[in-house]
Amino acid sequence: MTSGDLPTSSAESGDGLASSVDGSLRASLRRSEHIEADLEIHPERYRMLTGDRPTGKLHLGHYFGSLSNRVRLQNLGLDSWVLIADYQVIYDRDGVGDLKANVYSAIADYLAAGIDPARSTIFAHSAVASLNQLLLPFLSLVTDSELRRNPTVKDELANSDRPMSGLMLTFPVHQAADIMFCKANVVPVGKDQLPHLELTRLIAKRFDERYGRANPDQQVFPLADALLSPAPNILGLDGTKMSKSRGNVIEIGMSAEQTAKLIKKAKTDSDRHISYDPENRPEVSNLLLLAALATGGDPARIADEIGDGGGGGLKKLVTEAINEHLAPVRARRTELMADPGYLEQVLHAGNEKATQVADQTLSEVRKAMQMDY
Repeated sequence: MTSGDLPTSSAESGDGLASSVDGSLRASLRRSEHIEADLEIHPERYRMLTGDRPTGKLHLGHYFGSLSNRVRLQNLGLDSWVLIADYQVIYDRDGVGDLKANVYSAIADYLAAGIDPARSTIFAHSAVASLNQLLLPFLSLVTDSELRRNPTVKDELANSDRPMSGLMLTFPVHQAADIMFCKANVVPVGKDQLPHLELTRLIAKRFDERYGRANPDQQVFPLADALLSPAPNILGLDGTKMSKSRGNVIEIGMSAEQTAKLIKKAKTDSDRHISYDPENRPEVSNLLLLAALATGGDPARIADEIGDGGGGGLKKLVTEAINEHLAPVRARRTELMADPGYLEQVLHAGNEKATQVADQTLSEVRKAMQMDY
């Protein structure tokens, strides 16, 4: 099953925008379910792209929310591409911070978590010139109003106290170039990221319509599909959104002692009887979820085991579970960070492979546009 074998996404007719959004979501869910069912049978049919913005150290939200799934998909046999989106660091800020350190730290986290550079291509945005050159023709295929309707762009316009940069405005197209340069046909995303993927599909369709590739067998770009694998909703240790700036995260590379200190200060509540109730007891339930993710258990059953052990018993169990789960990851990460030459070698090899693929795609685009002089 290729992307073309799946139901095409479209806004279903109904009563207004809500109906259209619901219809699009249902179609995406159906396609995602078809793909998941096919992955174990025909993994060779899929190329996956995913990635991170290297603004800081990766933490448990990244580990359980995305890295574990990437390793799963890689091990199933998908052609996996992992993007370090370094250009996206500057779309909403004045500088890059410790960018180089963050990039190599991310690579160490990837490899320690189980991403294998022999089966997954790890590369950086800024190193692949042909990828970024695709922005020019792609920008001609979208309107200013379409960009401003993108949820991330709308949020920036509504909540930022500074003028929006041109890079911020066009970053949805940059994301499309990330996906399309290597002709990825599956992208693991959450429901909130579906508008980005819909714009990518729109650009692919418009390119082929505009440049005479209406025949599906001759299309330059496949229509990428969302892989809506359920990601756990992990909060920070204070019960709010997980964010390094709030100091409520456990970084993958932290020591067992640092992890224990942070969990000891985690927010719970006054009820000594531990129960899993995400709606009414979000802080306690979040710690139970972390323990479940680390042990492969069920948060409600873990709560029953703790019983009247209170916040102290809960935190002790969570600390032991996380430190035990991450011990081999952290040991491997320490080895990798001690060998920066190897990390550089992995990135350079990935950049070289990505450049070769991007050059070929750009050549096809130029030919379709009659610019292959």
